[in-house]
Parts: sequence; structure tokens; C-alpha cells
Amino acid sequence: MDQAKHYICAACMTSVPRGHKFCGRCGEPVPDHILSFETQYFSDMQDPTKARLILIHGQGMEGLSYHLTADQHIAGRNGQLEFPDDAFISPTHANFLYRNTRLVIRDEGSLNGVYLRIKGSSPLSPGDLFLAGDQVLRLELTPKASDGADADGTFFYTSPRQPTAFRVSQVLEGGNPGATVCARESSLTIGREDNDLNFPNDMHLDAAHCTISEQGGKFTVTDNGTRNGTYVRIKTEIELGHGDYVFMGRKLLRVELNA
Repeated sequence: MDQAKHYICAACMTSVPRGHKFCGRCGEPVPDHILSFETQYFSDMQDPTKARLILIHGQGMEGLSYHLTADQHIAGRNGQLEFPDDAFISPTHANFLYRNTRLVIRDEGSLNGVYLRIKGSSPLSPGDLFLAGDQVLRLELTPKASDGADADGTFFYTSPRQPTAFRVSQVLEGGNPGATVCARESSLTIGREDNDLNFPNDMHLDAAHCTISEQGGKFTVTDNGTRNGTYVRIKTEIELGHGDYVFMGRKLLRVELNA
């Protein structure tokens, strides 16, 4: 009987293969809701036109499969795809739905948004949010300088200013700005070390993780072949393809299309 599929044991964090009711390392039983969920999933695999989601990262629930058999599936702390343990997910966060047989994800006005892993490069607009490692970052235009004199004719003294078209700011809890760096020329690199913007303690970042570029007033983010990827927050909705990765709250999901 196929009960568990790569369930992560809550007691010793060991991966439990499919078909096992107990952890092979510590003997901890696989929870009943994992067993029943997987049994329900396999019985529903007869429809080849439907997609499924695999939970890749999710606080000990890795490997769970969600078979998307209805026309739409609300994901949130409430809904068809429930994540009640994730405080960063809104009660009604997103909707996985079919439109003309295509799988689409729509942000339902969530606080923290839905992020899609980019493949190679992706366009960015000023104000867009993106994820690199554990960092939430925002692309911003450089504010125009105010070089006028004060009312009494005195000029404000500043550090030497370099010409720059854009900057990237870290977004902290509550939406407050963190570290900010301006592009010196037409590009800016982000990573763990030897970049324009560095986060040396972020182990989910590659050494040189991603690059933001500007050309002719248009902006692009490029993932530099990283292991954990770079994610861009979607505006409203976007079509999903086989192998896409979706990040919302603290949950990372992989899309698998059967047809």
C-alpha cells in the first residue's frame, strides 16, 4: 500500500519513503492524515488532464501532493489547500484554477504575495518585489537629487554622488526599508560575497546569486544558475507550466502537469 511519499519524520527529520508506516530510523509512526492524504491522491490519478502540486518546503510536511481536480482551488490558511501553520499566508491567499485547460495561479489580494521562480531572466518594473535566498528585495528608481540652496543661500553638503539609474532595497518586517545599494553603471549584482549588495550570513544565497540590469529604461533580473533560484512576485495572475516553482508565505510548491 502506498501510504507515505518522502514524508519528513517530525521526531528525527529523516525522510520516510513511500509505503512505510513508520520511520526507519527512530520508529516514529507516520501520522494518519499523511497516510489518508496519499491514499486519496493515488486513487484520483485516473484523470490525466489535471495537475498536482508537490510541497517542497513546508515545515516538516515536505513531499505532500495536492491533486488539482476541481475547477479552482483556494490556497491559504483556509480553503481547499490549507496551510494553517503559516502566519505569512493570508486566509485566502491564492487560487489555482483552470482557464481553457491551462493551469493559472491568481493572487487573491494576499498581504505577502505569490512569487514565481524565474527561468534565466525576467523583466522587472520599478516597485516590483523579488526574492533571492531569504531576502525580500525591491527594485526602485533613484530619487531625483535636489541641489537647490536653502532659503538663506546655503547648500546641503553631501558625499560625492555617482550617476545611477536605479537601486535595490531590502524589505524588512512590516515593510520597512533595510540595506539599499545604487547601481554604479547599468547593472547590479546580489549575493553572499563580492557583489554590489551582499548578505554573507544568508546560506540560501549563492556567492553571486542574481543580476539586475538596465538597458534603454527597461529592467531585467537574471538568475545566475543558482541552486535555490530567484523569484519574482506576480502582479495578478500567471499561467503555470510543468516544473514551475511557486513560493508563498513559507511554502515552496512545485507544479507537475500530467498531460
